Amino acid sequence: MRPASNVQCLDFPCLDTRRASNIVPNVDINPENIFILLISEAAPENPADYYYAGENALFAQTTLLAFQDAGAKVASMQDILGMGVYLTTAVKCGKTGYGIATDTIQHCSHLLEKEIALFPNVKVYLLVGDVAIKAVNYIARRNGEPRVIPAGSTYKIRGGEFTFHEARALPSYVQAGSAFFVEKVKRRMIAEDIRKAFQVVVDSLPQRARRFTKEKKWKRPFKNDSSPSRSRLN
Repeated sequence: MRPASNVQCLDFPCLDTRRASNIVPNVDINPENIFILLISEAAPENPADYYYAGENALFAQTTLLAFQDAGAKVASMQDILGMGVYLTTAVKCGKTGYGIATDTIQHCSHLLEKEIALFPNVKVYLLVGDVAIKAVNYIARRNGEPRVIPAGSTYKIRGGEFTFHEARALPSYVQAGSAFFVEKVKRRMIAEDIRKAFQVVVDSLPQRARRFTKEKKWKRPFKNDSSPSRSRLN
């Protein structure tokens, strides 16, 4: 299955995004093998920087660093997919300015809802950044559900327990793009949240957990105190 074949924007009404950079993942995957769905902000201005655009893509490079910080033995985006993690953006086009309008997030949340529906076995939604959080909250409200993530600063709410579609929802910071290199504290918290996401999968899928450990894809497989040391971030 290729998500791009099932999720398409037909009218492009948003005024603060670049239609030329519209992109939905076009990777061939088995949706039943996806257990973590990581949703970030918006597609990059240059499609060549997207998650699945190749080893030189900026989103791919910073994402690999984030998973490596968390202890994952990964060298490519295919390795991350192989661990049951699918990455996408809440807004499918690149933005024209710093922020993204509420109407844009709301419109794109319809596309995101279709995309989420492709994956029946998700155990964790890793919502990185305010745009992803808002988009999922819009989806919940349209379906008569309460907001998934409450209002508040990410550092204050990221320790809470939230659910969406009977799965855990974890708010975190954006790992895609050049901003990843700026704040080391946020980078450490991103790594912690990635590990937390995998721990939820481990707790719900013991057979999968044994497979992760057997394949030795983690440097310190699922230890309680496994956050990256400060030295690894310097």
